[in-house]
Amino acid sequence: MRALRYFSVAVDSIVAHKMRAVLTMLGIIIGVAAVLSTMGIGSGAAASITESIESSGTNLLTVSAGGGGGSSASTLTIADATALANSKAFPDLALVAPQYSESATLTQSGEEGTYQVVGTTATYADVTSLDMASGAFFTTEQVENNERVVTLGWNVASDLFGSAEPVGQTVRINTNLFEVIGVLEEVGTVSRSGSIDDLVYVPIEVAQGLLFNADRYRGSYTVSTISIQVASSERIDAAELQIEQVLRLRHGLGADDENDFTISNQADILEMASEVSGTLTVLLGGIGAISLLVGGIGIMNIMLVSVTERTREIGLRKAVGAHNSDILLQFLVEALLLTTMGGLVGIGLSYGVAFIAGAIPAMTFNIVIEPWTLTLAMGVSAASGLLFGLYPAMRATQLDPIEALRYE
Repeated sequence: MRALRYFSVAVDSIVAHKMRAVLTMLGIIIGVAAVLSTMGIGSGAAASITESIESSGTNLLTVSAGGGGGSSASTLTIADATALANSKAFPDLALVAPQYSESATLTQSGEEGTYQVVGTTATYADVTSLDMASGAFFTTEQVENNERVVTLGWNVASDLFGSAEPVGQTVRINTNLFEVIGVLEEVGTVSRSGSIDDLVYVPIEVAQGLLFNADRYRGSYTVSTISIQVASSERIDAAELQIEQVLRLRHGLGADDENDFTISNQADILEMASEVSGTLTVLLGGIGAISLLVGGIGIMNIMLVSVTERTREIGLRKAVGAHNSDILLQFLVEALLLTTMGGLVGIGLSYGVAFIAGAIPAMTFNIVIEPWTLTLAMGVSAASGLLFGLYPAMRATQLDPIEALRYE
């Protein structure tokens, strides 16, 4: 192919002007690295969010107090959770865990902090797939006996106990002493009550009666939310409809009354998160593409300078019989080679950025460089060489050979 014939000519020109070639490629290198790194950040964040949601299972439903009726009083109660937990009546609802949460002050040996305390049942650990770093979550017996036991989130344990082992020690919640029986694994994700690492878990009736004096509705303690694990993801829509019907009947709502509760579908949350993260990835990629555009303009400028510097060479080639297409190919191949080399170096640089970022403890997710983004980056860098090298190459073909030979 004629293009391959000019490959060695392009290499010789690049080697002869190393500094100019490096400066020319620098814009493409930075542009490609910026595109891959920013899109990698978006993909990594999306993967982290998706993993966080999927860790709880896509067959999770969350019933929250409050609905579209405008009332701020909670009508969601322990009795509602108990009714839904009837496996014979509702076989699609595998596990049901009510929660009541409020903030409280925790103190231990002079250390103090305000955290969200979640009162719940032993089932909650299974519903939300909690993992323990040490100790254990409280048992059904401990919940039934209203024992003053507490399981701490990772950050709470670190704040109050430092490097010491919390399990077996005591901590004061408001004015009440509790025994620490477990510490959760660090997860870095967020639940409805806040960051999971900053939460504190106690038996639900201890929270409602001893710590916070929760309100009652129709003789039963109110709750903030009810987490429900459905038997299978295929049954989640049917389970959601069933829960809505049961709670409307229990709360005495008429046909025209709005729900005084809200049901959140984990699968819907995952879909929404995927859409948001996809938009974020495109936005970040667009910001990085601006750097690639600037790099392409830099190539055009340098190639224009190269045409001027090599005016006599172009005149000599034309004088010995080179056609305009030969001159055009010569400069296009050189521009394409520069951008391709710059693209490859930019890819290597982006992987270096991903590796360094992954080694930073503060990074809660990894930069994920997808294979398709590599193809896109190389394609765009090659297209930049053709696009921004075309004008200088056409300028070269328009030179008059006699005037070019006279050029000093």
